[in-house]
Amino acid sequence: MELWNRAMDVIEEHLEQDEIDMRQVAAAALTSEYQLRRVFSVLAGMPLSEYIRRRRMTVAARAVRAGQESVQDIAVRFGYNSADAFARAFRGVHGVGPEQARRPEAILRSQPRLSFHLTVQGRTDMKYRIVEKPAFRIVGRRTRARIIFEGGNSELDQFVLALPDSDWERIEELSDQEPAGALSVWYDADGTGGAEGTEAEFYLGAATNQPAPPGYDSLEIGAHTWAAFTASGPFPESLEKLWRSVGGEWLPANPYRLVPVPQLVRADYHDDEGTHADVELWLAVEPTD
Repeated sequence: MELWNRAMDVIEEHLEQDEIDMRQVAAAALTSEYQLRRVFSVLAGMPLSEYIRRRRMTVAARAVRAGQESVQDIAVRFGYNSADAFARAFRGVHGVGPEQARRPEAILRSQPRLSFHLTVQGRTDMKYRIVEKPAFRIVGRRTRARIIFEGGNSELDQFVLALPDSDWERIEELSDQEPAGALSVWYDADGTGGAEGTEAEFYLGAATNQPAPPGYDSLEIGAHTWAAFTASGPFPESLEKLWRSVGGEWLPANPYRLVPVPQLVRADYHDDEGTHADVELWLAVEPTD
């Protein structure tokens, strides 16, 4: 956790800049930029870019309210080319423009500086195994949707419910390796790190070496080392809790880091309502040494 707090320090030191070098931030945490963005989103509940935007406008609001500089000078200091561009960004966070923010009755939003602390968990052992897998493909049906870390996802619910029985049967037939059965797979084609609120391709399909049947979508995945985690409980809460445990406990305690490869999720439901399941979460990793 100390390393992650160092990364937050680097962000604080560079808030008054047009761009923050994410490679430098990731280096402070001794991790990859991909893992930094992915784990931050899970632990903080917001994309790293959104946190930086809120923090920058929180600090800028202090200068605006102080009234000692013109809005144009503040805009330049925080890396904006014009007062109009700064005003749009300011309004996006606070709901009012810089001039209105100087009025005594103005209500502004504040994003506190985040810090990470180690808490003693360990009441329940995390179950995982390391698996070496050769290249394979995901074959099934594809859509595009927004990533949501907590709660249901209505876009995906509609997509899944609309699949005919023939698709589910074909996916089961295609499955010829671990993780077995129908898998949920997010493919971050835009390289955003799988941040919450961003759009990504979602596949419901099987891990297989078979070619895609006509009309089906296919996603190639190379050979990697995988960390496979298991949990059981109410769904999707059990998956959300598992992800937080991986990011906040397992990764800091083990000599692995995430690599930018689609995550694989398998849920084996216990009831007809689909509210309780055994969950498998497969994440591609590489040694940190």
